[in-house]
Amino acid sequence: MAQRDLSRYQEKIVKRYYENRPALDAERLSELVAELYLASDKKKPKLWETAKDIMLRLGTPQSRVDHVLKTADPVILAEVVKDVQSGKIRPKPPEKKIDKPAE
Repeated sequence: MAQRDLSRYQEKIVKRYYENRPALDAERLSELVAELYLASDKKKPKLWETAKDIMLRLGTPQSRVDHVLKTADPVILAEVVKDVQSGKIRPKPPEKKIDKPAE
């Protein structure tokens, strides 16, 4: 990926986004439950793929992700959301990048 020149202000915005990403992901996952209830059959595969990505980012065990996707039931996805909100599923801590000094 190309090195980007960001201002200090932009760097702070990006940093805060990634610090708050677990909360944003939890919110997006809960929104997906409602969207899946209302979605047409044509849109559901894409929504389930998005739900899978978010669950994995939030640290949901792979076996549970597989079960949710296999059943494709929004009620079961809602249980995952409930567990994330109650703290039973804890987001992985963000990975820290080590900046290499310019040579």
